[in-house]
Amino acid sequence: MPTREREILDLDVLFVGAGPASLAGACHLARLLKAHNATAPRPLELSIAVLEKGAEVGAHALSGAVVDPRALRELFPERLDEIPFEAPVGREHLWWLTERRALSLPEPPQLRNRGCHVASLGKLVKWMAKEAESLGVDLFCEFAGREILVEDGRVAGVRTGDRGVGKDGRPKPNFEPGVDVRAQVTLLGEGPRGTLARQLEARLGLTEGRNPQVYAIGLKEIWELPAGRFEAGEIWHSMGWPLWPEHYGGGFVYGMRDRQLIVGLVVGLDYENPWTDPHLEFQRFKTHPELRRLLAGGRMAYYGAKAIPEGGYWAMPRLGGDGFCLLGDSGGFLDSQRLKGIHLAMKSGMLAAESVFAAAVAGRPLAEAGRDYPARFEASWARAELWKSRNFHQGWERGGFDALVNAGLGALSGGRGWGVLDRLHAGPGHERMRRLDAERRDYRPAAPLPADDELVFDRLADVYQSGTTHEEDQPVHLQVADLSICVDQCVREFANPCTRFCPAAVYEIVPDSSQPAGRRLQINASNCVHCKTCDIADPYQIITWVPPEGGGGPNYGRL
Repeated sequence: MPTREREILDLDVLFVGAGPASLAGACHLARLLKAHNATAPRPLELSIAVLEKGAEVGAHALSGAVVDPRALRELFPERLDEIPFEAPVGREHLWWLTERRALSLPEPPQLRNRGCHVASLGKLVKWMAKEAESLGVDLFCEFAGREILVEDGRVAGVRTGDRGVGKDGRPKPNFEPGVDVRAQVTLLGEGPRGTLARQLEARLGLTEGRNPQVYAIGLKEIWELPAGRFEAGEIWHSMGWPLWPEHYGGGFVYGMRDRQLIVGLVVGLDYENPWTDPHLEFQRFKTHPELRRLLAGGRMAYYGAKAIPEGGYWAMPRLGGDGFCLLGDSGGFLDSQRLKGIHLAMKSGMLAAESVFAAAVAGRPLAEAGRDYPARFEASWARAELWKSRNFHQGWERGGFDALVNAGLGALSGGRGWGVLDRLHAGPGHERMRRLDAERRDYRPAAPLPADDELVFDRLADVYQSGTTHEEDQPVHLQVADLSICVDQCVREFANPCTRFCPAAVYEIVPDSSQPAGRRLQINASNCVHCKTCDIADPYQIITWVPPEGGGGPNYGRL
């Protein structure tokens, strides 16, 4: 690379990722400072910034979403009428699906959503970003954090990715080295399986003594439908077909404004059968007679996919330390039993902001906020909620029927489930995948489902509707440590599951006579929708997802 001097930006407080956790934290900290300075003889002045890898705030923000407004009521008590929700939750439906029928079930308390709101997360974080900027917070889009800066055991900031590097790794004429954004305290809200959080885990052992985090993938389309088909705020959740009983997950359908309908499926990434294809099962889900009737005459307008941290309280890493805090999905703030995480993500950012503010008022180094933050979480309502579902997902390690029993026992025992102790252990999701050449020769591919481009779509059609774009001439951001495994060992043992678990047709095994195996792995990196499923579900753990050049990726601002 050219010996061009790297720019340095010095800040007091740095949030990474402009999602609900970081934006809530930035807004809360700015408001605390404003209230303090209104009466304090010596005002506190802290520089606060948010880095976002997307081209704009909201571009990479994806969720269902039905939002519990608890954290928003605390953060914006006087602005609740201005928050851009789609509609308050109205009629609710819970279905048990068989292949042909939908049986209505009574809603358990955990799935009752009265008082919640259907929302577009993209619209919500855009609104929050404007609030943050009005409070003096700086937002920097198209800056992807690639390296955590650690000095003498303390996190000192983030180095952003270089720009203008070609596929061959050489600088192009527009080359610009990444910026060292230095801060007294760095708050990581990168989403699930964050690049910087993983670097910290490797250096500091943040998950020692915890359950491994396990994930699901959520796939979502937005449909535009004829008038009168549903009410804004009407929601459906489903269990059973097409996943039951082998796979964790279920369907969701949420009514939005302007005749738009969210349709989605969550599929656990801790499955045993390597032939599992989450995108295929999502398309199959829409062919159920009830869904087919609901979507008839409509048009699929937008698509997205995202990994979801499902491990619960026992899988949360150590949340803070000298100079850093982990927020939102990066810290495992998701209640899988309630199917909700946005309010918990916001609360995590607010708790971290309170820790930073307390350190500033006391005249202590802001880096010490990272040590105070975990205790604030343990004393909060966020911890109380996550404690009630602490053993929920672990029940799925023994299959769907046992999982239902565990969930019922958990509801009666305050979250204990069938465990003698308070904690049920679980293993990494990728280790549950069974080898086809040795352990499960009886597994077969799922029945195919041809695309008709009206109800059923292939991966490329969905990727097109995600608005995904990348600079083509850049290094591949999906780094495979040993390509020979893919064309030899993996094809025998697991039949290359990356070609199925990726929801964006990134991975292909193609013929290549120049290779010893007669084939090679082709990585279509420009298709990547940044869900990070490959990094999570690969049975050999040889795929590492890193951020591409800033600004690249999907455009989820309307989802």
